Amino acid sequence: MKLYPAIDILGGNTVRLVKGDYAAKKLYEDDPLATARRWAQEGAEQLHMVDLDGARTGEPVNLEHLRRVVAELGLPVQYGGGLRSLHALEQALAAGAQRVILGTAAFTDPALLRQALDVHGPERVLVSVDVRGSHVATHGWLKTTDAPAREAFAGLREQGVSDFVFTDIDHDGMLDGANREEIISVAQAAHEGSVIYSGGIGSLADLEALAGLRAKLHLEHLSGVIVGTALYEGRFTIAEAQGALAG
Repeated sequence: MKLYPAIDILGGNTVRLVKGDYAAKKLYEDDPLATARRWAQEGAEQLHMVDLDGARTGEPVNLEHLRRVVAELGLPVQYGGGLRSLHALEQALAAGAQRVILGTAAFTDPALLRQALDVHGPERVLVSVDVRGSHVATHGWLKTTDAPAREAFAGLREQGVSDFVFTDIDHDGMLDGANREEIISVAQAAHEGSVIYSGGIGSLADLEALAGLRAKLHLEHLSGVIVGTALYEGRFTIAEAQGALAG
């Protein structure tokens, strides 16, 4: 399993939210590039960057930070937040993103999803299935739909999506451990694709449990995990996390 250190950007700063609540943010660094340097120095092999301003406004705001990170460090970056048009996707890719993440638009604009997959290929377009109370949330997690997670995965697979990010919003930033049943459900729902899990990771034991669950139940579609707050709070290092995921 791959480790994706999270860099969430709000107002030009690196922050972490709790359960997606913009009012419950904690500032960790005033320059996202400094955060990326730190993770790179610790041995990160890829990064997960989210433009929280873009997620809230509907168009990318922090692409310059993506450009700076890629130009200096050269690490693969998957980037999301406010990518709700083909132009926005192309801007993010031109800024250096290896892969772009569609969230809201994947559920509100099927035509855009088809275009993105046709133009850039499923290997460069991830879809983020963000779930609160077992239902998909959109618009920067500010709205919750009636769509259950498993149905969302099935519908997206039919449209040609193969790679997913799954966020358990109820555990995001809580450091209370991953939801075992939810992980099994989404890994199976990904079917022949892959899913990167996010939400609740607070200790090395949580990562070891994920890796053990993947091996024990043959959940090969569980390809990675996004970790944010636990790294920022120094609960473990990048190297320790990678070791835990390697079993």
